[in-house]
Amino acid sequence: MDEAARDPVAVAARRRPDSPAIITGEITLSWSDVDRRVTAAAHRIAALVPPGARVAIVLATSADFVVTYFGVLRAGRVAVPLNPGYSPAELDHAIADSGATLVIAEDGGPDHVRPDFDPDPAAPAAELPPVAASGLAVLLYTSGTSGRPKGAMLTHAALAANHDQLDAIDPPVVGPDDTVLLGVPLFHAYGLNTGLGSVAHHAATGVLIDRFDPVASLAVIAERGVTVVVGVPGMYAAWSRQPGVEPALRGVRTAVCGAAPMPPDEMARFGAATGRSILVGYGLTETAPVLTTTAVSDRGKPGSIGRPLPGVSLRLRSPAGQVLWEDGTASPEEDLAELDLSVEDVAGTDPGEIVVRGANLFSGYWPGGQGGPDAEGWWATGDIAYADGDGDLHLVDRVDDLILVHGFNVYPAEIERVLGSHPGVAESAVVGVPDEESGQRPHAFVVAAIDPPPTPAELQVYCAAQLARFKLPSVELVRELPHSVTGKVRKRDLSA
Repeated sequence: MDEAARDPVAVAARRRPDSPAIITGEITLSWSDVDRRVTAAAHRIAALVPPGARVAIVLATSADFVVTYFGVLRAGRVAVPLNPGYSPAELDHAIADSGATLVIAEDGGPDHVRPDFDPDPAAPAAELPPVAASGLAVLLYTSGTSGRPKGAMLTHAALAANHDQLDAIDPPVVGPDDTVLLGVPLFHAYGLNTGLGSVAHHAATGVLIDRFDPVASLAVIAERGVTVVVGVPGMYAAWSRQPGVEPALRGVRTAVCGAAPMPPDEMARFGAATGRSILVGYGLTETAPVLTTTAVSDRGKPGSIGRPLPGVSLRLRSPAGQVLWEDGTASPEEDLAELDLSVEDVAGTDPGEIVVRGANLFSGYWPGGQGGPDAEGWWATGDIAYADGDGDLHLVDRVDDLILVHGFNVYPAEIERVLGSHPGVAESAVVGVPDEESGQRPHAFVVAAIDPPPTPAELQVYCAAQLARFKLPSVELVRELPHSVTGKVRKRDLSA
């Protein structure tokens, strides 16, 4: 018989019924308050759609989102959190693709249900089915930075497994006495499970902010006594430029960064401004989401994404299928200096695709489970990384972003690092474009940091001093780059 799924809100309400659970604006809900509202939501949802039905949640980061999400799970239905900022076409695609038969949203559309789930003792209570750990809990649509969004199928067990893996870290990243700033959107895997899920798992306190403002959020952190921040690079970059950042963050013991790469110079700026380091994590929607963290390695190493979580198996694999590295076993005879990656001259590995196995992995893409782990449980992430001589991992690029020039590998991230070191460059993104002579060539979209901006010719000369000739990009100046909600550049849009 299948093990029953954990209900983290019910457990939290039993453990700490009167402790603050969710704080948003002037509203504070205890865990018993949240539990009662989740039960009311579960009964109403169960009365509207059958077990296993997909329920689209189109809500901002709010107490309503929290109650609706956990209510869907308690009802044995499948949550489909969607970005309320999606265009109508994007929303229509996700709703149609998921087959959602219920949409919960604030807009009150003709086919939408508002999240009005206040407990009503007189309301009829629909029967709630037992919820299996192996049952589908969430369909999370990928960001679509490299293609049309797909629904990653995550079970109750996969969501819980990532918390068990994080719990094995010593000292713990989050504990029951923490007050956690939840500033990452809850429709994103990082905000949903690493943020909100961790708060419920530990019966801690979550402070919700819907729209990030560096000044206002610092005031909230100080006023609410935030001890853990779950953030993305842009948040830390903005905070580090605020004059009152150090006293505002004085009570913060853990700052976690994920969802997008953290530039080493921004990490250094934040450290200089606050005296605090940032724990960097790496993961994907399909892995619920955390795979590696600097919390289990060198917490201050610039550019590192750390090592695998306890319970996660990780390999670096060559295009030919050779295992280059596995769980901390590097090849000592290889030297990173030969890779021209501008890193320290230490023994390490060639770059390889990250391949992982663990209880936190998804079950494949909706609806048939295609693209999921293989028969042995391994799943190829599509990300390229190398391990340095200490056994710490460093991301290089996406497999899909790799550019082949005369058959030689060119990693866009390497060119972007060089361009980013130019004082006149605020941001850049490099993609491969067709070339009759070489097959492909790198092309850089550059956002200037100064006025007048550097010329394309000036930037090419700058790159020529640091890159091999076949890596030199053509350069195009643009006003801005398209980004996902967590700050990743949407290279698919640039390629188009």
